[in-house]
Order: sequence, then C-alpha cells, then structure tokens
Amino acid sequence: MLASMASRVWICLFLFVFSQIAPSFASETDEAQSKEFVLTLDNSNFSDTVGKHDFVVVEFYAPWCGHCKKLAPEYEKAASALSSHDPPIILAKVDANEEKNKGLAGEFEIKGFPTLKILRNGGKNIQDYKGPRDAEGIVAYLKKQSGPASGEIKSVEDASALIDGSKIVVVGVFPEFSGEKYENFTAVAEKLRSEYEFGHTLDAKLLPRGESSVTGPVVRLFKPFDELLVDFKDFDTDALEEFVEEASTPVVTLFNKDPSNHPFVIKFFNSPNAKAMLFLNFSSGLVDAFKSKYRDVAEQYKGQGISFLLGDVEASQGAFQYFGLKDDQVPLIVIQTNDGLKYLKPNVEPEQISSWVKEYKVEGNVLPYRKSEPIPEVNDESVKVVVADSLHDMVFNSGKNVLLEFYAPWCGHCKKLAPILDEVAGSFQSDGDVIIAKIDATANDIPVDMFDVKGYPTLYFRSASGNLLQYDGDRTKEDIIDFIKKNKDKTTQQDQQDQQDLRKSEL
Repeated sequence: MLASMASRVWICLFLFVFSQIAPSFASETDEAQSKEFVLTLDNSNFSDTVGKHDFVVVEFYAPWCGHCKKLAPEYEKAASALSSHDPPIILAKVDANEEKNKGLAGEFEIKGFPTLKILRNGGKNIQDYKGPRDAEGIVAYLKKQSGPASGEIKSVEDASALIDGSKIVVVGVFPEFSGEKYENFTAVAEKLRSEYEFGHTLDAKLLPRGESSVTGPVVRLFKPFDELLVDFKDFDTDALEEFVEEASTPVVTLFNKDPSNHPFVIKFFNSPNAKAMLFLNFSSGLVDAFKSKYRDVAEQYKGQGISFLLGDVEASQGAFQYFGLKDDQVPLIVIQTNDGLKYLKPNVEPEQISSWVKEYKVEGNVLPYRKSEPIPEVNDESVKVVVADSLHDMVFNSGKNVLLEFYAPWCGHCKKLAPILDEVAGSFQSDGDVIIAKIDATANDIPVDMFDVKGYPTLYFRSASGNLLQYDGDRTKEDIIDFIKKNKDKTTQQDQQDQQDLRKSEL
C-alpha cells in the first residue's frame, strides 16, 4: 500500500524532473524497412508468444504518447540488431491503450508510457527494463541482461572493466563457487540484475580497494559515493537484498545535470520514504556550508523513514514547476510525504536546517503547505477554472456532475484537448447539472488519495451523487459527451423540474 501511494505521489514529478535531462532520441532513417522486427502482441497471442521464449522484452505503449513515438524507431533498430543474437532476444510491443489489452496493462502494473518489461523463462520471471532508450544502448544492455546474472572475475582487467567507479557493483568473494551462500548470492543477483551489476571471484586481490586477504564468503559492494566500499557477510537472501538496496542509496542524493547521478535520483524518488529536498544555487559561495550541515542532518535521520536530496536550482526547474516554487525562495527545503503533504522552509540558512527538520520530524510543529493558485474573481468561461482552494466547493460540494481535467500548461496533449473540452462544455451549456472544469496540476496541490494523476491530461468525472470515475476513453467530443451522459446523475433541481413537467402533462 505504501509503495503504491508513493508511486501515485511521485509519478508526475518524474515527468517534470527528467523532462529537461532525458536523452534525445535519434530519428528514424529515411530508408524504408521492409520487415518489422518488433513483434506486435495483444491479449490473444501474448501468453503463447511469451511462453515459447526464455527472454522477451515487451514495450507497453499508447499511440498518443510522444515518448513512445520517439522510442519506436530506436526500439525497431534494436530489434533488428538483436534478431540474430544467440540466444534469441525477442522485442515486442503491446498497445496498452487498446481496450482489449487493458487487462494485460493491469496485470503488469503499467503506470505510464512507455513501460518496458523483461520477461524470462516463458514469462515466469518479470523485471523492469532500466536501460538506455537509444538503439545502441538498448542492444548493449539487453545483451548483458540475456547472459549470466553474475560474471566471474578472473583477472585485474576483468575487475577494472566491471568496477569503473561510476556505478553500483556487487561482488561475491567465495572460496569455491558452490554451496548455499554462493547459491543465495546468485539468486539475489538474478533478482536484482536489471538494477545492479554483479560479479563473483575466488580472489579478493583482484579487486580494487578494500581488504585483499579475505577468502570469503563475503559480499563487497562498490559505489561511487560515500564510503565507496561496504562488506557484508549475511547470506540470507532477504538480508542480502536489503543490504544491497540500502548500501546503494547515497546518504544525500545529488541532483544536477551530470547524467551519472540520474540513476540515484530515480532511486531516491522510488523510495517509500518521505522526501527531503534542499535546493541551492550550486554556483553560490555558501554551497559547502549547506552541504556540510545538510549531510549531518541526513546522517542523523538515516534509517528513520526520510531520504535526502541536494538539488542544483539550474537542474531542478522541472521540480520547481511541479511544486510551484520560485527562484527567490532559494535556498529552500521541501519535504513531501507519500500522502501528498508538503512542508516548506524558504530562504533557509545553513544553521537552521537541523532545527527545522527536527521541528518537522520529531516535534511535529511544522504545518503542511498547500499550493494553490488564487480563486478566480471572474470564472465565466465555458470550461470553469478550479484551484486547490476551490476544489471541494466546485467539485465535491457543488451537487453537480463535474468533468475535471488535470492539465499542465506545457503539455501538448492538453493544448490539443482544450478546444474539444470547450465544445463539450458548449453542448452542456443549457444543462445546469453538468460542469466542465480544469485545474492546473502543476500550480495546485491535488488529493492523491482521490485522484491518481499519472500524466497529463487526466480526466475525472464526479457524479452528483458522489461516484468518482476516471475517464480513459478516446479524447473526442462525441466520446466524452457520451461518457458524461451515461454516468451523470440528476440533481435535486432537475428532479424537481421533472416533477413539475410531469404535473403539467397530467393537467
């Protein structure tokens, strides 16, 4: 439940945070491809196809998704390059927006597009694809994923190639490659292979850093931050997995434009913990003082359900837009919990960090902040404007049937939908029971326990009697109107009018 709530809170932020740092995708070549190497799967052939192969990568996409369109040519090029690989590596795709495939999308917990899954052993083992999204990167990543989960380190050269100082690497040191501890290590490597690199060796002297005289069994985790190396000797699979997850998380995650940090930023946002984020201008002369104080606080609360991130303002504009923050509030601390509550300390000083976090975490004296645009003084457009401070009055307490769009000003799909919603509103102009409304989800906080907004635009319909439905049909005037007519309730006012009309007819 907690992980699910965390996903709902942070999925929108992913779109903002990485909108400016996501890699660009090469365009498709002009030369027409006579053969499509990506298999098209749907509900009718999915299980049979996956069941015949040991290794299948499936992309869940939506035809209207811009990121899916950018990925498509790269995915096809990768499929072509991998078509002759031994063993076979099959790339496939599923239109998760199609009604008949929505059961598959639910089964695989698809929360956004595109989502890629690696299916092993006829679909018995499922992992998230966490590799690059350009053709060359996809090919290299999948070739590695299709091989052994952990590779043997036989030389210093093997160790140097694997442990390059830029990523998490987990190495098992064993006196022999057999026994329960080795088997448990291999099982954890297989489970976590899409997230970390694994190796195993008989000789710790081949490894950089650390005590070289150990004969094992010991697990040595290398990382490009904090203490750089950690040893662990508990080979219970659950304990080992927990160790890898915890040891691979920085005490303070750094968010700047360096792409080598981005995997750790993603890990930060995927954590079920509350998120503390200190945003600074990294070119400021006070950065070192802030870093020192902030790290001390992060160390103090390590393991207490709160994660810490230090963000450069220049790289964090997506997050600023998501939270509705302003540059003149920097230096700024934001803490957001998984239930959507937000706590802010603008223009913070280095010496204030510890006391403010203590007020929030220990004493509970910090009041939550709700981001809201001002309630419009005039709201006479056909599509009504809702803000956080008017949400309950206009949607929950209005006694009307309300179609509410959650949008972002920068969203191209939202801009395309705007004139369609204007037409929908026009068609219900004479119906006092129906309200068509919109809320800027980047400028207003929304209740995440009621609205599951994974991307923009997202449409919800609340009937007059209180039924709350998410609209997932086609974004056409006709389909939206049909949906409203099908799901709307008559209000008390309409019931009274119907009774008056009935009495008139009887007279």
